[in-house]
Amino acid sequence: MTPMKPPSSSPREGGPTFPLRHRLLRLAWAMTWTLLGRWTPVPLHGWRRFLLRGFGARLHPTAKIYPSVRVWYPANLTMAEHACLGPEVNCYCMDRIDLRAHALVSQGSYLCAGTHDVDDPDFPLVTRPILIERNAWVAAQAFVGPGVRIGEGAVLGARGVTVKSLDPFMIYAGNPAKPLRRRRLDGGAA
Repeated sequence: MTPMKPPSSSPREGGPTFPLRHRLLRLAWAMTWTLLGRWTPVPLHGWRRFLLRGFGARLHPTAKIYPSVRVWYPANLTMAEHACLGPEVNCYCMDRIDLRAHALVSQGSYLCAGTHDVDDPDFPLVTRPILIERNAWVAAQAFVGPGVRIGEGAVLGARGVTVKSLDPFMIYAGNPAKPLRRRRLDGGAA
């Protein structure tokens, strides 16, 4: 009789990437959000901030998080004054995700701070932080990949996809996102 192999610890073979304690904390968070946050009325941003802070998020008292937002690991989320995660945003914060003042992530967008090393046969997880600078806007259903910095005042148009950093005060659109023009604020050039 051939001896059975021990359970795999390799993510490529279905083993865990994160230690048991981390996985249990994420399970507790998912249950808390489902039971106490996801169903709440939209105006209860303060209650949802309270829940997220209880799991380590750093949130300004004016930050807005809509009830249908999905936050993978709150301890990796930071939001400054008047930053907003809109309806159905997926905040896959395997690494830090930082929204600066007045940064807006619109409905259905995906912030993804993790990927895999496709050149390594073990296919290990690779994480890199995402930074969304002041007054930047990630429009509806856009995708922001690991390690991206969206410059101050930059715009990523609806359904745009970026895996590269975006320059300040530029408007981008498409897949992959391409610069369209400089953003004009108050009728003049930025």
